[in-house]
Amino acid sequence: MYKKNNRRTGTGYERKVGAYLESLGYKIVTYNYRCRLGEIDLIARDGEYLVFVEVKYRTTGVSGYPAEAVDARKQQTIAKCAMHFLMKQGNDDVPCRFDVVAIAGAEGQEEITLYQDAFTLM
Repeated sequence: MYKKNNRRTGTGYERKVGAYLESLGYKIVTYNYRCRLGEIDLIARDGEYLVFVEVKYRTTGVSGYPAEAVDARKQQTIAKCAMHFLMKQGNDDVPCRFDVVAIAGAEGQEEITLYQDAFTLM
């Protein structure tokens, strides 16, 4: 039975999202930032903002819409990783934002939806 390589698929969609964001004027800082706390799919600059981007994709609506997968727990993980990134860079007072990019549809027919400032943390 054929088993899909989710990491390879995810990387492909993250690169596609990177190109999409660049077409909107974002500047990509890094892909797949990993630390002991978790991972951030993409970090970019959008004007003065440092943007932490979560990419979610679904080929069908059976598992729900892609953006629905970024629940409160996932948001906390992303936020902790973002703080780690900022501390490591020595710059924790830069304006930040959390965006989610949802990709839905079969390969070659995907719809990309950008949710800017998708969530905030208190």
